[in-house]
Amino acid sequence: MKIAPILRLVVLLPALGVVAHAPAALVDTRHNLSASGPGAVRAVSETQVCIFCHAPHNSAPTAPLWNRRAPGSTYTPYASSTQRALTGQPTGASLLCLSCHDGTIALGDVLTRAAPISMSGGVTMMPAGASRLGTDLSDDHPISFAYTATLSTTRGELANPATLTGRVRLDATGRLQCTSCHDPHDDTNGKFLVVPNVASALCQTCHLKNYWSGSDHRNSTASWNGAGPNPWPHTSWNSVSSNACENCHRPHSAGGKARLLNAAAEEDNCYPCHNGNVARKNVQSEFGKLSIHPLASTSGTHDPAEPAVSATRHVECADCHNPHAARAAAGTPSGALLGVRGVTIAGAEVNPVASEYQICLRCHGDSPGKPTPRTRRQIAQDNVRLQFDTLNPSYHPVAGVGRNLNVPSLIGPTWSVSSLVRCADCHNNNAGPGAGGSGPAGPHGSTYASLLERPYVTVDNTPESAANYALCYKCHGRSTFITEGGAFRYHMKHVVEYRTPCNVCHDPHGISATQGNATNNSKLINFDISVVTPSASGQLRFESLGQNTGRCYLTCHGKDHAPKSY
Repeated sequence: MKIAPILRLVVLLPALGVVAHAPAALVDTRHNLSASGPGAVRAVSETQVCIFCHAPHNSAPTAPLWNRRAPGSTYTPYASSTQRALTGQPTGASLLCLSCHDGTIALGDVLTRAAPISMSGGVTMMPAGASRLGTDLSDDHPISFAYTATLSTTRGELANPATLTGRVRLDATGRLQCTSCHDPHDDTNGKFLVVPNVASALCQTCHLKNYWSGSDHRNSTASWNGAGPNPWPHTSWNSVSSNACENCHRPHSAGGKARLLNAAAEEDNCYPCHNGNVARKNVQSEFGKLSIHPLASTSGTHDPAEPAVSATRHVECADCHNPHAARAAAGTPSGALLGVRGVTIAGAEVNPVASEYQICLRCHGDSPGKPTPRTRRQIAQDNVRLQFDTLNPSYHPVAGVGRNLNVPSLIGPTWSVSSLVRCADCHNNNAGPGAGGSGPAGPHGSTYASLLERPYVTVDNTPESAANYALCYKCHGRSTFITEGGAFRYHMKHVVEYRTPCNVCHDPHGISATQGNATNNSKLINFDISVVTPSASGQLRFESLGQNTGRCYLTCHGKDHAPKSY
């Protein structure tokens, strides 16, 4: 680190018996610890400014004419599962900065004074606060690591070090140090930053995140409405775009250490904006409903380096949303789901996903620890990936077009036998746009069980109504089922006359080809065995005999079907 010519002059003048004057930029900053300093921390009577760091004679054998002892501390460096840089103990300029900022050496303890310089107000060490980093640096941006071209390629989303020729620079050994971001002599940009960090311009000198250019977290001009807690307490900026990276991240004393997040609990980094006080929709309130994705049930379990199929049951916002990519945009998948990884219907990892359901399969497919299904089925299955497989005897058309080409109940032109459905067509906010409401879209929370967008009553002996089976009637015309002589006339007998819910006969996801067959399990037939039991002859099955033709062997509502044909 070179000393500017003016600083060389300032350091040498005291030896010549001339009053020392530091550069104007430094004199007006908190790093002026002399008695004339503008900050609350300053000396009682010491008039020299530079002496607290530099001395022309009797300094340490460390550039630049260093006037302080090296800290003898052992530091806890930053670490994360996605880290590729090798961070060890601080070196170079970073270690010099820590001689004050770790709070272990008195501020006035300089080599050229027999006794420490007295500080006003009884201050000795760096006072507690944002400037006192301590010896645990695991919650601070990593320092003193070799920033090489190999690192930028291996880690990805990092600038090539050859491009760092402006104010942001590496030290002479090619390491990133505190001085890469901070100029201790110039506080023009605040926090002694080498360049202003509005819109995270400083961060983006090195960090080149995929998708970021189109992200709402980069481009949104939304600001805080003044209600609730300040979403940006550690910055002076007042919009999403001006805070950019610092909407979620904090380079020093971060609450969530491994990602330098503002808060330790993952969802607490999203709620300050997504509570209706910055973003238009209040997503946070959705997690107070009856049925939710349980973000608060686990903390610290989610990790970007974890397998696509989650081995430990959990859910966090970042499992479904990539905060560097998310934006308000239509498409498949929607803009809110851009840049997220998932699992294909064949069970392979895909990054990024091409369809919404691939995100859902991360947890609702092959992962362990899934909850017990609400319905006791003849063929039990909790793996949704197997249920939606397009090789199955029947399935709702999520991963591919359905098998049945004769579904006259579908409400056109929106729905046809060539349509695909999304998981969110059924599992969604009960007060969101899909349900005709103004709440946020997405399966964050619902007042209906299983995160359903609309009522889907599964209790036997339920009176048929548009409300009770609203979810089914979203796609399937109600008149088809309740009209005498309709396309499915036996549906009227069962659903209206005998009050048998759709769920008693139909499994809405599908029947795995490893368990069912096209004869017995076409048309999503998979009986609720708490209602349907074997026939008097011990048989329990449905047989498809062609279009609109079949027979059942079972006992239901006390009536023996041995078989009943239609």
